[in-house]
Amino acid sequence: MAHHNSAVRQMRRSLRRAAVNKKNRSGMRTEVRKMRDLIQAKNKDEAGKSLAGVQSTIDKAVKKRSIPKNKGNRLKSRLSRQAARINPEPSK
Repeated sequence: MAHHNSAVRQMRRSLRRAAVNKKNRSGMRTEVRKMRDLIQAKNKDEAGKSLAGVQSTIDKAVKKRSIPKNKGNRLKSRLSRQAARINPEPSK
């Protein structure tokens, strides 16, 4: 337990920040997971439409410093590359 007033305040502050970061990361991960599901399903139209939204969510998480900048860039790059390589299965 913290004994100094400044340490008590810092602990409260870190708990608040951790909660905000967790919320931002969780929302971002959900969006990325949905995007990966669309890519796995080879749904090129839906993946293309949702790519901009996912990239926006990743950028917001980077802006709020919930994730590092390079991780955000890496996620966006990989998702866009995977979405571009989707080849729908030929209909029979």
